[in-house]
Amino acid sequence: MKHQLEVDDGALKCELLVLGGGPGGYAAAFRAADLGLSTIIVERGATLGGVCLNVGCIPSKTLLHVAAVSEAAQHLATHGLGFSQKTVDLSKLRTWKDSVVNQLTGGLSRLARERKVRVVHGTGAFVGSNRLRVNGSSSEGSTIQFAHAVIATGSEAVDPFLLFERSQVEGAAAIGKDPRIVDSTGALDLPAIPRSMLVIGGGVIGLELATVYAALGADVDIVEKGDRLLSTADRDLVDVWTRRNAQRMRSISSNTVVSAIKNSGHSLEVAFRGTRSDCASYDLILVAVGRTPNGNRLDATRAGVLVGENGFIPVDSQMRTNVPHIFAVGDVVAGPMLAHRASHQGHVAAEAAAGLPTHFDARVIPEVAYTDPEIAWVGVTEESARQSGRTVRRAVFPWIAAGRAIAHGRSEGLTKLLVDQATGRVVGGGIVGTHAGDLIGELGLAIEMGCHPTDLQKTIHPHPTLCESIGLAASVYEGSCTELPNVSVQKRPRVATDAALPVADP
Repeated sequence: MKHQLEVDDGALKCELLVLGGGPGGYAAAFRAADLGLSTIIVERGATLGGVCLNVGCIPSKTLLHVAAVSEAAQHLATHGLGFSQKTVDLSKLRTWKDSVVNQLTGGLSRLARERKVRVVHGTGAFVGSNRLRVNGSSSEGSTIQFAHAVIATGSEAVDPFLLFERSQVEGAAAIGKDPRIVDSTGALDLPAIPRSMLVIGGGVIGLELATVYAALGADVDIVEKGDRLLSTADRDLVDVWTRRNAQRMRSISSNTVVSAIKNSGHSLEVAFRGTRSDCASYDLILVAVGRTPNGNRLDATRAGVLVGENGFIPVDSQMRTNVPHIFAVGDVVAGPMLAHRASHQGHVAAEAAAGLPTHFDARVIPEVAYTDPEIAWVGVTEESARQSGRTVRRAVFPWIAAGRAIAHGRSEGLTKLLVDQATGRVVGGGIVGTHAGDLIGELGLAIEMGCHPTDLQKTIHPHPTLCESIGLAASVYEGSCTELPNVSVQKRPRVATDAALPVADP
């Protein structure tokens, strides 16, 4: 449904304004253009793609590929295929990383031009329910009048120095804005290969960048204030990663916080409190303790849009805010801050703005840590089921019995299914191992389609592959897995206790 615009010759006009050119923003803009809406994107950066493409998902995965190849080459040396000594040319690595980003941002610009989506560069702020002012925009105009708007302004990393000040870390004021203390964006710039590096935060970003720098030759310590790494994933998945990385990382400590930090000139001296209570010196410190939404940075209240104190914007299933013609998607909407979630929400918002009866009704959203090994999970976890009082049964297939994993020398992984006891349907699952992120989509589809384990078991998977571990996990559940020692397994209708669960530890 098109909203009538009042005449104002001094402003740019469009049917849909998208504030932010990240995965949620450009997905909304391109979908709206395909539906025939005149569309403008306001993007504060020099290129489309947002944090994910420019300084997040894509450059980090480029460097993680480097880390994976390096580790694979080192592993092959023990099996008779040796290479010359590893050397690292940071300049070439940066150039390659930037070329990947440039290729993708260039592609987005081309897609915008082909769809006749206008891109205005600058920082936008609402001045009314149908008007936006852009600071730093081109000479085309500084005010945009719109019928509908999509807020897709994303999030930003927690400021490391503000974190230290708020946490009352001793010596925080004296270190100022030391360039050796970085967030994820700074770490992805590859300023240097430090001899020693501290990663504060055991979430996805912290573990991924720890993987990169350890592969490049740094001695890496990881500290996490909580009692475990990757708190939203099940422990058995994370335990596989921890065992694999016990020797790769110099130390991994949970229940630990930084209590003091001091600039000693040649390095940064850090004192710890908690499980770890010593002091150590570092050449680089990465602070990766989360991100905050940018909902409070665009004067949304001047358009009548409700913004929570934490910066999140409440929306309905069509991604509409409390102002019906203004939508919000991505990191400014409460939930996992994931690019694929933002893209789907962007499509929903654009279609709703065009008058289509569409809703964001995804049952599950997959999550992946692109570490080595990768950790991927989707749907219900064992811990979330336990907390909600939901009864699930688990079936695990260990990769020590997977031919392809053994052939690759990567048999440390496992594939797990979680089945609802009441319905017999697959409601969750996790995979840890090489290429886990490429495999988790099948489990996401199984949950969305309401599959029973039999559906996965009876689907013929190619052999030898890693994806067949999903069908084999279903066979474990059904008690018909011939790749493992025979285990007596109760069928779906029978209530099972944890002691009777079909689990095979790797």
